Amino acid sequence: MIFEIPYGKSTVSVEIDKERVLGVLTPNEITVERSGLDALDWSLDHPIGSDRLEDLCVPGERVVIVTSDITRPVPSAVILPRVLERLSRAGIPDRDITLVFALGSHRKHTPAEMETLTGKDVYSRIRCVDSDPSECQYVGTSLRGTNYALFKEVVEADRVICIANIEYHYFAGYSGGAKSIMPGVSDLACIRNNHSGMVKEEACAGRIEGNPVREDIDEVTRFQRIDFIVNVVLDEHKHILYAASGHWRDAHRSGCAFLDRLYKVQIPRKADIVLVSPGGFPKDINLYQAQKALDNAKHAVREGGVILWIGSCSEGLENKLFEKWMLEYEPSFMIEEIARDFQLGAHKAAAIALVLRKARIFLVSDLEEDLVRSIHLEPKASVSEALQDATALLGDHASVLVMPYGGSTLPVTD
Repeated sequence: MIFEIPYGKSTVSVEIDKERVLGVLTPNEITVERSGLDALDWSLDHPIGSDRLEDLCVPGERVVIVTSDITRPVPSAVILPRVLERLSRAGIPDRDITLVFALGSHRKHTPAEMETLTGKDVYSRIRCVDSDPSECQYVGTSLRGTNYALFKEVVEADRVICIANIEYHYFAGYSGGAKSIMPGVSDLACIRNNHSGMVKEEACAGRIEGNPVREDIDEVTRFQRIDFIVNVVLDEHKHILYAASGHWRDAHRSGCAFLDRLYKVQIPRKADIVLVSPGGFPKDINLYQAQKALDNAKHAVREGGVILWIGSCSEGLENKLFEKWMLEYEPSFMIEEIARDFQLGAHKAAAIALVLRKARIFLVSDLEEDLVRSIHLEPKASVSEALQDATALLGDHASVLVMPYGGSTLPVTD
């Protein structure tokens, strides 16, 4: 069997003996009533738990739209014109609208990247800015002690609209919903305190209730209003398959339920070898982002198995503290240290260390081989080479599970 695996903005191919393939984790086949712009428009016309956007806003109000940054596959350029049309119906002129890119702890955008994310027309119409963790305002403290400090442009707005996609998050449960605000437009101390909950067993992909990280995220709404959300679930080609608009919680939970139907995939057993790709650009833009797919893959590999991690990582490791930990510390130390002293950026290094405790990781990427070795991973020049070497370790009949969209699909067993 020949598989085309997403890699950057292209694909790489690999041939695997059919009898060795335990399964291919692609989305479940489900029937949808509408998709694409039809789904988006329908959701805006039929918001969940909320009035329509055009009925919420009043002329004279300052509106902030929060959308995701370049590391997320959110189709902002598709969604934004529809949102602006609704605001126009409400009598909100473009001059009273600001678009904020939720950076969290990520790097700032170039003007060209902003224009790509919004589309040329939208970029020329409304003011577009990156969130800035140094320009945040304290709004309140959560029950878990997180001091919420949020980007002042959001805090000072009369109306806040959040745009995001919903996918599995390895310790927040799901993306989307209030996550656009916390950590999307929060300061670094706030993000760090929230993310420290990642070491708890209940903080895992696909879980909301009882998840300390997600509950801390949602609690921000006690102090910062979110008037309306537009959250979408994308198919493997990054097209809108489902849209949920309206109340920050009710619409988000509807999207999460749809995501489970689509992307929670049953597997017969854990495999000897798991081949995983984040799903191509932008999910494999750097190792920091590609880690999410690796974390999903850990649920599919047996103890002592091998994960073939396939991702371009054209922008390198991205986060400086993540890079420092990966280069300077042993995996066992990372796990112990992150539990003792949580540090944002280092947490993803610790997450990789947790996977290394279970399986070996072969990495196929654009990174230099010496760099890959120095971060405790095993570089391979191609997917075929990686599979060949894994087979040599585990035997000619070693089972293989293929996860071409590992950033989205979550393997589950009985």
